[in-house]
Amino acid sequence: MHCELIVDARNATGESPVWHPTENALYWVDIPAGQLHRWRASDGAHQHWQANEMLACIARCASPDRGWIAGMQSGVFQLTVNAQGTLDSRLLSPVEHAREGMRFNDGRCDRQGRFWAGSMLMDMQQGARVGALYRQGGEGQALRLQLDDLIVPNGLAFSPDGTRMYLSDSHPDVQAIWAFDYDIDSGTPHNRRLFVDMREYPGRPDGAAVDAEGGYWICGNDAGLVHRFTPDGRLDRSLSVPVKKPAMCAFGGAGLDTLFVTSIRPAGDLADQPLAGGVFALNPGVKGLEEPAYRG
Repeated sequence: MHCELIVDARNATGESPVWHPTENALYWVDIPAGQLHRWRASDGAHQHWQANEMLACIARCASPDRGWIAGMQSGVFQLTVNAQGTLDSRLLSPVEHAREGMRFNDGRCDRQGRFWAGSMLMDMQQGARVGALYRQGGEGQALRLQLDDLIVPNGLAFSPDGTRMYLSDSHPDVQAIWAFDYDIDSGTPHNRRLFVDMREYPGRPDGAAVDAEGGYWICGNDAGLVHRFTPDGRLDRSLSVPVKKPAMCAFGGAGLDTLFVTSIRPAGDLADQPLAGGVFALNPGVKGLEEPAYRG
């Protein structure tokens, strides 16, 4: 298995990688830095743009001129790069967090183009169950609370046909991945059940992706691994990266047969993982699916 460093980004928390097929480029964010990053496959060029608050998760908008939809600190925003090369942001929906010190975390669109994002208390050590999962519909519509009683919602993903939703909680006290039946007409999950107990495997469950065969790929944070589980919850394979904290993965490349992995660069001695915070490319042995665009 070949693992290639594509950007020595040194992100504090590299998250939400999204492949942009028309640009042949990978986008992702550095959450605490509030930055949107892009790497072009054609020439390896890497650049980033600054948002005005923490930037947690992104999805392309269906209309190219609309840029990105993003879960940030205070709500869901539309982000566009302007002619001056800076990032404009427009608030679509504010969020009423359960308490101070919260932000959005993991998020993406379902197969129908609805944007989903989970919130968390930034001080994870408190283990406070104040996190929640929201759905953003069309423009002008309020955020809709869908699930609560979460600590660190993560691992959000949808099956190829869109009828199953996955969600994890990566807090050390939980470390569970759940599956839900998903109503594609109303955009609501139900019949929640345990899919994988990650306490039985290396690493806490972090960001995820689903391949064209329905395999669920989840980053094993703290273990330097990316696991693939079959739709029936069986561990199929584990790929390693040269850092301890892979954060989220996404399929991309011309054939959607590359798995890109962002990572976290923790404070302290990094002698044993100097590439922490980098972005990596793996050969997963399966093809992925194009990430749905926001159709609000």
